[in-house]
Amino acid sequence: MRTPDLLIAGHWALEIKLARPFGDNGKLAENWSVNLLHPYSGNTSLLGDSFKLHAMTCPEQKGVIAIGYEHDPAQVSLEPLWKAFEVVATIVLNIKLGARTEAIRDGLVHPDHQRLVIVGWEVV
Repeated sequence: MRTPDLLIAGHWALEIKLARPFGDNGKLAENWSVNLLHPYSGNTSLLGDSFKLHAMTCPEQKGVIAIGYEHDPAQVSLEPLWKAFEVVATIVLNIKLGARTEAIRDGLVHPDHQRLVIVGWEVV
């Protein structure tokens, strides 16, 4: 079994994915949400990573993190993506998640990635 993206020994085993609807060229990216929502065990999506963490036996707490970028105001809101992840993980795949934790940073200087949104869930 693959090791987590980030292992903080004795504390956390974390998987991290990027979610950005627009590329650096300002064009809408195709299939950008697949990095989170491909719902199959063994896949490298955040859902696939959740399966992996759920099955791991380790002393560390397990969690998944998504790092997203939006315009300000959002042209494509990331909120539906976060909700879809939660619904598919908990209801469809029976993976228990902790409450969503979120941090937002505004005022980024990139013309298309103006707001940073970081969300995370503990995989219980």
